Amino acid sequence: MSTEKVKVPVWYWIVSIIALIWNLLGAMAYLSQAFITDELKATMTAEQVTLMENTPAWATAAFAFAVWGGVLGCIGLLVRKKWAKPVFVISLLGILVQMGYSFFMTNAVEVYGPGQGLAMPIVLILIGVGLVWFATSAQKKGWIS
Repeated sequence: MSTEKVKVPVWYWIVSIIALIWNLLGAMAYLSQAFITDELKATMTAEQVTLMENTPAWATAAFAFAVWGGVLGCIGLLVRKKWAKPVFVISLLGILVQMGYSFFMTNAVEVYGPGQGLAMPIVLILIGVGLVWFATSAQKKGWIS
């Protein structure tokens, strides 16, 4: 068994760094929501504030698993560890629970409109699936171990 590490292509690092930046933006959004100020609430519509304030703890927890799992998974990619894949799976499950709540248990599409209420959640799901696939592919190619 060889102890030599497989050389990864430059684009692997680029994708991993962009994914980390993306997930850090998600973490900032989570923190912004978790520690929202009255000033920020004043910039929102009454419907948006009501929707946010009525979000159950389990949906907020799913949001936390989604973003912090994404950040940790990206760090796993950058340090080339195979645990990145199961962490991305947990993150994806968080995304699915959070978006399931948003789509099926709220009027988020009506409140936020089709861009933020429909398109953005679909993009989040696709990126979550993409990161699980990327980590799976990286593990099969020996880029993470």
